[in-house]
Amino acid sequence: QVRFEDAGGGFVQTGDSRRLSCTASLGTTFGTYTMAWFRQVRGKEWDFVAAIGSSGGSTVYGDSVKGRSSISRSSGNTALYLQIDNMKPKDTAVYYCGAGRPVLSNIATARMYYYWGQGTQVVVSS
Repeated sequence: QVRFEDAGGGFVQTGDSRRLSCTASLGTTFGTYTMAWFRQVRGKEWDFVAAIGSSGGSTVYGDSVKGRSSISRSSGNTALYLQIDNMKPKDTAVYYCGAGRPVLSNIATARMYYYWGQGTQVVVSS
């Protein structure tokens, strides 16, 4: 089982950038998994943010962050990163990293991912 720790959340001003991280627990990696970031506002559905393939060579972004975000994974597959630029109040949410093996058509579906971090809260003030 792979366990992660999400980090990097906090209070952000509109227009600022933020980098979130997801670190695998000691002795584990997520090397063979597709990794993704989702976010959730309480009471609303999960929102797909971005995903990256197991080799790191392919990425997919959700419409809400496309063009102002970047997902990456460390060469040792022990860390996953998400940077969002030009943060907006609508980016306020709890961000979660997930690991799974979805087919491309389901890459933005949260239930296709098996393992999750505990989430990190981001609040963007206007």
